[in-house]
Amino acid sequence: MSDSYTSLLFHVVFSTYERKPLISSPMQKKLWPYMGGIVREYKMKALAVGGVADHVHLLLSLPSTMAIAKAVQIVKANSSKWINEHPEQRSFAWQKSYSAFSIGVSQIENTVKYIHNQEKHHAKMNFDEELNKILKRHGIERFSSL
Repeated sequence: MSDSYTSLLFHVVFSTYERKPLISSPMQKKLWPYMGGIVREYKMKALAVGGVADHVHLLLSLPSTMAIAKAVQIVKANSSKWINEHPEQRSFAWQKSYSAFSIGVSQIENTVKYIHNQEKHHAKMNFDEELNKILKRHGIERFSSL
């Protein structure tokens, strides 16, 4: 048998440049679906896209030929270009770094719920606290601010 089968699921998180709250609620309603379109265009799957004014979460399923770094670069570059084409946005940029965590199939439902509930979640916790919690859950020690 020469077919390859993969299940490459990643919970990806990245913020706006300097974590500025640049993604207004009306922009989020357009940006999240636009990011899903970018992902589809490049033969990936977005199982969930969501976030708040200063960061985004994506649950991505990648083809075996795509590195996570390339996937993130594609989403960030294309979405940044699109945002900057809107008159209400000027000089929008994403931070250079990102965080990505592999998840198993059994974690899809909870991860999707988590991503779709970002607004409620961030009423209790800021981005730094959230990222530290996710890093700890994945056994990663944080050495510097991302």
